[in-house]
Amino acid sequence: MHLLSKLMIRLTAQKIGTDEFGNQYFETRKAKRGQRKRRYVIYNGQVEASKVPADWHGWLHYTEQSPPPETGYIAHDWQQEHLPNLTGTKYAYRPAGHVLKGGKRKKATGDYEAWTP
Repeated sequence: MHLLSKLMIRLTAQKIGTDEFGNQYFETRKAKRGQRKRRYVIYNGQVEASKVPADWHGWLHYTEQSPPPETGYIAHDWQQEHLPNLTGTKYAYRPAGHVLKGGKRKKATGDYEAWTP
């Protein structure tokens, strides 16, 4: 995010909160005539929309009127912890046979027949 954008957000908006990734959330102090208050996020590090956890996503997109509690919502035991998009990182999923995993995989099972033209 450009330095000027960050400065303008800090001057015209109030800080609402911070998530577990260090992203900061802001809302403008005044709404323009006929519009609602604008909401912003200043990302901690790389600007990547998938770094916004579900708790804050609802508030940021006006689905929720109030921001999530500081402790976060109570997660169900079937819910997983939020992860940002890992594509392009060393933690990205790579199936067996992927070039970056050695390029080899187990032989196909007996139910596979190679096609020969």
